Amino acid sequence: MLGAFPEKVLLKCSGNILKNVKSVTVPNTEGLIGIRASMLAGLVGGQVNKKMEVLSQLTQEDLVVVKELLDCKFGDLELLETEINLHLIMIVTAGQDSVLVEIKYNHTNICRIEKNGKSVYRNDDNDDKYLGSFTDRSVLNVKDIYEFANIIPLNVLGELITQQIDYNIKIAEAGLAGNYGVNIGQTLLGIGGRDAPLQVKIKAYTAAASEARMSGCALPVITNSGSGNQGIATSVPVIVYAREQGLSEEKLYRGLVLSNLLTIHQKTLIGRLSAFCGGVSASCSSGAAITYLAGGSLEEINLTIRNTLANVSGIICDGAKPSCAAKIASSLDAAYMSHVLAMSGRSYQPGDGILKNNIEETIAAVGRVACKGMKNTDTEIIKIMLEE
Repeated sequence: MLGAFPEKVLLKCSGNILKNVKSVTVPNTEGLIGIRASMLAGLVGGQVNKKMEVLSQLTQEDLVVVKELLDCKFGDLELLETEINLHLIMIVTAGQDSVLVEIKYNHTNICRIEKNGKSVYRNDDNDDKYLGSFTDRSVLNVKDIYEFANIIPLNVLGELITQQIDYNIKIAEAGLAGNYGVNIGQTLLGIGGRDAPLQVKIKAYTAAASEARMSGCALPVITNSGSGNQGIATSVPVIVYAREQGLSEEKLYRGLVLSNLLTIHQKTLIGRLSAFCGGVSASCSSGAAITYLAGGSLEEINLTIRNTLANVSGIICDGAKPSCAAKIASSLDAAYMSHVLAMSGRSYQPGDGILKNNIEETIAAVGRVACKGMKNTDTEIIKIMLEE
């Protein structure tokens, strides 16, 4: 829109955006970290038509310029005072021209463009929505998700699920083969190697994928509810379990439908970004899907969810970074234990802490804790992370 490389830049970000970009390695930047690196990489070599893969075609020449701009701290960053968790405003100027672009709610939802103070584009239709794709997710519940997973013709979702299996397992394998974070996946597999228990393999592959994702691996991931880590934790455990157990492709696909929708269901009340670790929601869902793959009933799936949420609800999100892999591994430990307990007919009871009389009330209670109860927690986390 500006028509030239900007002479000045101001990027205003909501606290959760600053939190989630502060410590993460930016893909295709040779290890650059943080929000200024992200901003400059987009300005120098971003491809607008690539949307979520905007940085996929950065060149060596681009990186030279990005590093030079980083060295002189080009551009200003500000905390945007807003009630919206995912909210950015960028203002760029060159000569007498200036352009403002605003994004709300969803990573690709550009809602306002102004040039030289005049409106070029505006879309406020989604201002009353609080989650990603602006679809009505209030209809979701565990029972209907379970029935849907059982009856949906596979050709309807087959292409998307196939892509999720392909992409998310490839980054897990890359994580196990490479040097990312503290190599938690390799370390876990080293305990038993090829003969490691299934529970360990599930944690190792999933954690390795997360570490690679958080440490700048450029491989794509099929996300869930706006998060690569959630997409990984929702799918990789299910894929590893099904393959290790020799289950059919149809069973795996239906398990992934169940897991993906359960994560979306839990995240609907929590929101895309919060102080509540999304790895918990995703791991809880994949644990429930493992119960499904093991032949568990709807009631046993409910017990798996209840047991998991009784255990690890409340793990904080302090931004995207390699240690997210450890939080996912811990959540998967809880989810797998919950699966084992559920298959034995054992579970924590309504009235134990925040557990309610049925699974929908329990999921809603966790959503309240995450969305409302942890709002001040989120503010303090952001303040701590922004301290010099």
